[in-house]
Amino acid sequence: MHCIGDKLLSDSFPYKEIEKGMLWEVKGKWVVQGAIDVDIGANPSVEGGEEDEGVDDQAVKVVDIVDTFRLQEHPAFDKKQFVTYMKRYIKLLTPKLEPEKQELFNKHI
Repeated sequence: MHCIGDKLLSDSFPYKEIEKGMLWEVKGKWVVQGAIDVDIGANPSVEGGEEDEGVDDQAVKVVDIVDTFRLQEHPAFDKKQFVTYMKRYIKLLTPKLEPEKQELFNKHI
């Protein structure tokens, strides 16, 4: 699904429409990236090899959908800033909706 040019989600992630279709509720899950420790059974000190050089891999825990679509946290708003932002967002979003969705959107927003 696209919204204002950015892909927000896909059918690879379970989601449902809530609030009479005005919002999407998406199921994401925590996943660990990086720092995979693979034990191949080698013992460098016995086999004449060098000790592990200490690769600098860092494991990072991320939410899969946030990482997949490179979603960014939006800075906090006060009430006035939020209303201004949402008015602009609605103005940009409405023409991109199908006509029957526009009517529903305008009715419930």
